[in-house]
Amino acid sequence: MSMQTSLCKEKNIPLSQIIRPIQPVLDHAKIDAMISTFKGTPKASRTMTESQAAERVATLPADQRLPPVDVAAVRYPETGETRYFAFGGCHRLQAYDKLASESQENDIAVRCRLMPMTPKQLKLYVGGSGDA
Repeated sequence: MSMQTSLCKEKNIPLSQIIRPIQPVLDHAKIDAMISTFKGTPKASRTMTESQAAERVATLPADQRLPPVDVAAVRYPETGETRYFAFGGCHRLQAYDKLASESQENDIAVRCRLMPMTPKQLKLYVGGSGDA
């Protein structure tokens, strides 16, 4: 998303509630490095050096070692329901998915930056794939 998100509210969202309308292309080595760093064993990837990963492990609790995922929070006024759409953060979401599977958790909380969006704005942004 091109919107500035550093000022957006952060919230933990269950992975099962995050809709991913765009099929990701994944780098599995990057996902494995994220999982390792999350668990406390720093590992380099294409986007983070081992020393950067080590700094995250040394200074952050596990639930903050992966950066938040930017998520569009779309509130549907007719039902009061809010749906969460992620267009990036595919590797982080896949890492959370693997962590949930490994720990046999039914769901895992994902730290997200919420960008409020109306259903009309979502439709303009993604077209038909936003009908989920």
